[in-house]
Amino acid sequence: MANVDPQELAKFSDLAHRWWDPGSEFRPLHEINPLRLGWIDETAVLRGKTVLDVGCGGGILAEAMAERARSVLGIDLAARSLGVARLHALERGVENVEYREVAAEALADERPGAYDIVTCMEMLEHVPDPASVVAACGRLAARGGWVFFSTLHRNPKAFAQAIIGAEYVLGLVPRGTHEYAKFIRPSELARWCRLAGLEVAATRGMLYNPLTRRFRLGCDTGVNYLVACRKPA
Repeated sequence: MANVDPQELAKFSDLAHRWWDPGSEFRPLHEINPLRLGWIDETAVLRGKTVLDVGCGGGILAEAMAERARSVLGIDLAARSLGVARLHALERGVENVEYREVAAEALADERPGAYDIVTCMEMLEHVPDPASVVAACGRLAARGGWVFFSTLHRNPKAFAQAIIGAEYVLGLVPRGTHEYAKFIRPSELARWCRLAGLEVAATRGMLYNPLTRRFRLGCDTGVNYLVACRKPA
């Protein structure tokens, strides 16, 4: 059985046609994309690298990384989202990005150690077994390579801001986008990374100012946070 929640898959499939609409439910992803892209590139240097984006959705991050990397593969289990990603890349003439409908675990069996950089952003909190995805990412990374994750902290502050604030007060994302029980503490993610043979190298918080309606990176990992890991050489 694939490590996927059918309800989550259906939810994102229904919204697939809106992935590249910056005013849609995916507006926050468009707004944070320059921040996460910049941090990935600053930490691991995308130029000349082979990159894998796990849970790529409509290709917002994958396509942006392809403008700097040698090649990018985006994988997802939502066929409609992948169709949108392929069409957008074709329309923009981005030739060094491709997309496959395959689970991370299956690809790890097929291509272990094949990628210089592996990213898995805003995806772990949407699958039944996030530790399995982390382990697969570790297997997919080449020795000396980098693995990046982003997800949501499980604590009262994150519940207040990411669910009550973002979904019900500010309307940044549709109601029901997140389930608090699936949020992941940094200590839990760090443990899964160690079990996957990865060393946590850096963390950052993704902070949102409701007054300026802008995101920025900072040291506070209390709500949204990113983790950079290195696979020992």
